[in-house]
Amino acid sequence: REFVPTASRIAVFVNPGSQNAPLQMRYAESAARKLGVELGPILEVRRARDLEGAFDGATSARAVAAIRMIDPLVFILRKETAALAIKHRLPVIYPSSEDVEAGGLVAYGTNLPEQYRQAATFADKILRGIKPRDLPVEQPTKFDLVINLKTAKAISLGVPRQLLLRADRLIE
Repeated sequence: REFVPTASRIAVFVNPGSQNAPLQMRYAESAARKLGVELGPILEVRRARDLEGAFDGATSARAVAAIRMIDPLVFILRKETAALAIKHRLPVIYPSSEDVEAGGLVAYGTNLPEQYRQAATFADKILRGIKPRDLPVEQPTKFDLVINLKTAKAISLGVPRQLLLRADRLIE
């Protein structure tokens, strides 16, 4: 919302076959209500050939921004998704910095290397004899905001100063 303050309709690219989709959609709907924006259209991307049609659907519905939900397909199609977002001049927020490195506009999400370090710490404890059931459940503690300034320029989108200042990384 900070990237596109006038956004009243935000498209959602989601793989309904993903086991995480219902939970992600609930959180997105809750956030949309708080921000006073409408989520829609909800565009299904189950395979690579669905991607172009999803972007056409977002454009036809006059969505002014979009969210790409997390699922394994996101990683496979990150370059294609970024290229279509530029082609359609649609600001899309992605789940990981790797999406932005592949040409996406902006990502806000957990820091994957930090999560791998947490996992290694758990593996070390287990290998030293601690039972997995005795280990606490840990949530991610580091989140990154990554912005691709080249992509912002390509879609003629100015990046608000407050986001530039908060960004963990800017890609030029």
